[in-house]
Amino acid sequence: MASFGIQKTLDIGFDDALTKIPEALKAEGFGVLTEIDVQATLKKKLDVDFRRYRILGACNPPFAHKALQHSLDVGMLMPCNVIVYETDDGKTVVSAVDPMQTMAAQGDPEMKPLADAVQQKLKRVVESL
Repeated sequence: MASFGIQKTLDIGFDDALTKIPEALKAEGFGVLTEIDVQATLKKKLDVDFRRYRILGACNPPFAHKALQHSLDVGMLMPCNVIVYETDDGKTVVSAVDPMQTMAAQGDPEMKPLADAVQQKLKRVVESL
């Protein structure tokens, strides 16, 4: 399966992971701006059953401000999404977007150091879980 970010499989339950992730993000200067319950949305909109799956929109205000000062269009890549889902065998997967694949991949040399700094913070978040 393809990975689009920084990923770790945890031996803790989904609910425990959802409790720990905001704390881990806060330790690196991020806050959770949005939370999308994909399972509930798919049930409500399509009446289909789906695994427990959340998308958290995380923002580090100083980095967001710096990026937006450089390019207003970078807002299309914000916030930094962190996903949490249950696997078929009851484990929990956490993945954070890799800004080196999104922001830095645009070829703007001024964005690369910022993307690298955000990537390092998100790696520490995921590894701390």
